[in-house]
Amino acid sequence: MIRALWAVWLGSLLSSAGLAQRTGTDTTYRQAFRPQYHFSPRANWINDPNGLVYFDGEYHLFYQYNPYGNRWGHMTWGHAISRDLVHWKELPPAILEEGSTMIFSGSCVVDKNNTSGFGQNGVVPMVAVYTAHQTNRQSQHIAYSLDRGRTWTKYIANPVIDLNKKDFRDPKVFWHEPTQRWVMVVLLPTEKKALFYQSPNLKQWTKSGEFTAADSPATIWECPDLVEVPVEGTLERKWLLMLSMGGGAPAGGSGMQYYLGRFDGKSFVSELKPGDVRYVDWGKDYYAAITFNNLPVRGNRGTISIGWMNNWQYANDLPTAPFRGAMTLPRELRLVKLQNSGTPARYELRQRPIQELKPLLGTPFRWTGTDVAQLNDQLHTASSSLPTDTYLLTLELEPKQVSPGVRVQLRKNSQDETEATAIGYDPVRQQLFLDRSRSGQTGFNNDFPGRFTAPLKPQNGRVTLQVWVDRSSVEIFANDGQVTMTNQIFPGPSATGITFFGDGLRSVIIQPIEGIWR
Repeated sequence: MIRALWAVWLGSLLSSAGLAQRTGTDTTYRQAFRPQYHFSPRANWINDPNGLVYFDGEYHLFYQYNPYGNRWGHMTWGHAISRDLVHWKELPPAILEEGSTMIFSGSCVVDKNNTSGFGQNGVVPMVAVYTAHQTNRQSQHIAYSLDRGRTWTKYIANPVIDLNKKDFRDPKVFWHEPTQRWVMVVLLPTEKKALFYQSPNLKQWTKSGEFTAADSPATIWECPDLVEVPVEGTLERKWLLMLSMGGGAPAGGSGMQYYLGRFDGKSFVSELKPGDVRYVDWGKDYYAAITFNNLPVRGNRGTISIGWMNNWQYANDLPTAPFRGAMTLPRELRLVKLQNSGTPARYELRQRPIQELKPLLGTPFRWTGTDVAQLNDQLHTASSSLPTDTYLLTLELEPKQVSPGVRVQLRKNSQDETEATAIGYDPVRQQLFLDRSRSGQTGFNNDFPGRFTAPLKPQNGRVTLQVWVDRSSVEIFANDGQVTMTNQIFPGPSATGITFFGDGLRSVIIQPIEGIWR
């Protein structure tokens, strides 16, 4: 089975190399919709990131992967590594489908003290905890690696937790220092219930608590993450519970929400008031994000997450080949504490692109002023030197409620004025919006086109937007990560223009982004 699967994987790579040899060009990472600075596999389907972990100088990205094609199926853990969280090297599949048992989502830990006993001759084991999926049964299994994640051995006494249930999945495991125990949060998805377990050795698990929330608009919960996050500017930390919503997200279809609260090693208690529903991302394409285990300590840096950039409404229909699916940018997660006189403090999540992305940024085009017509003239004059499909667009707005607000059309087709992706700010409704109704290829699924919004209030009279544009996606970070919005787009090859409209724009920076593929 292992040799057969590796042969299929290698065959897909060799077929790409053969095409390059025949045409004289390297097409592996050059397809029209191939992300240039987001991770995607050379070929085939991917979805949820799994087992994010740092070990021995390498960041490991495991992920749901189909070695046999570019639609969902045959779930196996794919594998990629990076030294900087930016440039990735794809390795052979890690934990393999076996017979009728698929390898669903999970997490990975570094067992430094060899509590599991899997370590040999002083070698520290990596241990993966994942859901083994069968037609009418899901249970939690473990596997271990003694060669830095390159090969894996499944535990002979699997499963380690089995409730004899059809839907019981997506374990997130981490070491809880105060109780000196491994902790697992795992879901009963259709019941929207998180279960907590403790273990001294990753093999024997004892249930310690539950969490559910009647105010969740999700149809089901998937892919949980529980992590302690620093509060900016303080020594305080709070626990963040992120949950993926199989349906019911604000933009429609799948998405993510979060809770903040306390965790004592046994169970999580939310500190949010009932009805205070918080979304991780307001776009259409942000799902299954989890954080890295065992990150190196660097001051008071926040934890780092990666998500799947897709939506289950149309994930199998995307117009890409030979791959289908991509990951979001790595994000640093922090909390901010907002204190108004006479009211309890309010804590909110902030997400920012990691600092390691900065070396990818090239020489900027800069503009300041208030005359949008002047800006458009300068953009037209400089068009031959401006980036076309991979760039960071940074905007500062000074919105006035009497004005129509600011709107920018990017990835605009100069030959067909109807094709563009529109991003803007409505000062009356105090909303950020993205409209991809005419963003290129949209007809592959009725749920893809649309206009999506997020509530956003000015800070000190200003709104700032960081817009990360790749060949087939737009990720927006508003007001220093107060609001994020992630959406895929599939524009035509001639859609390279940028045009601004409205009133309230104060500055623009456009920086090209270097591709990450060697």
